[in-house]
Amino acid sequence: MAYYRKCLGAVIEQLGRFKPKKDSPEQFLEAVRASLQTLSPQKQAFILEVLSGCIEYRKLLAVVVDAFYVRDGRLCLRADYHLFQVICYLATFQLEELGFQLFSDIVKSQPADKMRKFLGFFFNPLNLCSWIKDEWSLVYETAHVTDWTDPLLRWQPEVQELISQLEGPSTSRPPPSKATVTKPKSFNLTVPRPRAIPVPEPVPVMAKATPAPQSTYQPPKEPKVLEMTKRYNRRRAEELLLLANLEEMRCAAPRARREAPAQGSRKLRLRFLPRIHKTPKLTFYRPNEVPVKLNTATILREGALYQRQVEKELQRVDKLVDGAGDFSEFLEWQRKMQARDRQEQRAAEECRRLQGKLSHEEAALARQQLLRENRHRATQKREEMAELMRQCAQRRLQEEKSLKELVEQVAEGQKNVQVAQMKLLKGRRQAVQEVAEENRVLLQRRAEEAKEEQRRRCELINQLRALESQPTRQGKLVDLTQTPGHGLQGEMSIVELRERLALLKEAQQREEEERRDQIIQDKRAKSQELQNALEQISLCRAAMGRSAALRWEEKKAAAPAAPSQDERVQELQRRIEERAAERRSRAAEQYVPASRAERLKPQLKAQHWLELEQSHERRLRARQRRGSACGPARRLQAA
Repeated sequence: MAYYRKCLGAVIEQLGRFKPKKDSPEQFLEAVRASLQTLSPQKQAFILEVLSGCIEYRKLLAVVVDAFYVRDGRLCLRADYHLFQVICYLATFQLEELGFQLFSDIVKSQPADKMRKFLGFFFNPLNLCSWIKDEWSLVYETAHVTDWTDPLLRWQPEVQELISQLEGPSTSRPPPSKATVTKPKSFNLTVPRPRAIPVPEPVPVMAKATPAPQSTYQPPKEPKVLEMTKRYNRRRAEELLLLANLEEMRCAAPRARREAPAQGSRKLRLRFLPRIHKTPKLTFYRPNEVPVKLNTATILREGALYQRQVEKELQRVDKLVDGAGDFSEFLEWQRKMQARDRQEQRAAEECRRLQGKLSHEEAALARQQLLRENRHRATQKREEMAELMRQCAQRRLQEEKSLKELVEQVAEGQKNVQVAQMKLLKGRRQAVQEVAEENRVLLQRRAEEAKEEQRRRCELINQLRALESQPTRQGKLVDLTQTPGHGLQGEMSIVELRERLALLKEAQQREEEERRDQIIQDKRAKSQELQNALEQISLCRAAMGRSAALRWEEKKAAAPAAPSQDERVQELQRRIEERAAERRSRAAEQYVPASRAERLKPQLKAQHWLELEQSHERRLRARQRRGSACGPARRLQAA
């Protein structure tokens, strides 16, 4: 049995080293064959055959072993995974060749409890005929799966007898002997020396601070420069406005027309009265050029707008010349209606202002009422706080008594601490010895594994160097001017293909240059059109700006009418006076003359802060004098 145990141990060890994603099966088997040269040929053949079969059918074996760990082998170790794979392979593919007697010896060489559980799970007819057969059919054809499961069902009686034999040793196992307890021995430790008193560090001395620059106490120059710039810009804007008003476009009187049939012998004349003497100076600033970024759509849209306005103005002038009616009466009526609307608007604004003032007075009354309620609540809170403080003092006395009793109990409990510490120290020493022994065993095992890995790497390096030393075959020379001769239409050599590609590239470049020139010409024409439109827009904007300035000055020169005193305004004023009188009467009732201490409180606070600043200044001067005195002494010591 020891012979089979060693063979299965070698197979299990090599299966643990195999990585399906990294290692190739052929190369892995060659490396294993090279490492088994010291064994006998019979052992080598058995190990290599079982190892190659487990690698080839690892998917089938993984289905059975994974299901075993999920169902019956939940308490088994994962380290026995490859052992179960080997037993499953031998039972499925090698049982006929080995014979049942040899298979029984191999099984008995392993732990009986593990083999009994696995064989009972694998040779269960329900498992073989149901899910194992279905899962294997997903990997291989059903005919092959049937050829594998039928022999397992035929060996069912013998396997059940073997399982009953394995149950015997597990039940008649003698009880384990009582292990000897290791007695810890105290360490012979050296008493540490007392720590030396450290040398005190030198007290740092603050360096002399750099005085603040004089510019800190001087006002900056920027506000003066900004004020001068504002005055200059305002004066320049007024000069430009005056110049624009003086250079306003003048129109001559139109020619006389024939008499209109509706007005008899009356003739229509257009009169343009100059208004330069009525226009005062403006009081706002408008810069010379405002940088406004306009896109093409905005320029064209604004040009079309000004063009429509010009056409409308020309049509209106033509109608006036042809004898259309005058709008003076309509304009007069419009001015009256606008004046009345403005008067009503001012009355509404006055009402809103008075309503705001009334709400302010009512808010002041509400604040006074809230202050009275707050004083009453504060008195109640002070009484409640005094009661709470008295209860807190009583509770504190009780807690102090309970703390004294607790301190006495803790002092009694500390007497037994030394005995517990000795027991804990013994347990820790024993754990340290066990951990040291385990570490020594692990280090020895890792050293052996590293040696084996180094030997395997040296063999692989020698094989790679032998492969590199073999001569390599040189490639075939290629003639780029030769046609392949495949018999295809339009077949050509590499050189001809390159020439045709070069010609095609030159044609594409010429076409791109022509398109680029055409695009540049179109852009220039479009930019010229936009420049003309911008010039026209600037002229229209200047004219509209002058007319808007004149209208603004006329509106500003008109004297504002006094707000009408209607009934709503008078009612609001009366209510405001009543609320103000009520608030003053309540304030007079609540007024209490302040005491002399309260009147002197701001003066005492200012005096306190002044003394505090003076003390800080004296302390700073003393520190600076000490620093200046220590400086020469330190330099002499360094020299």
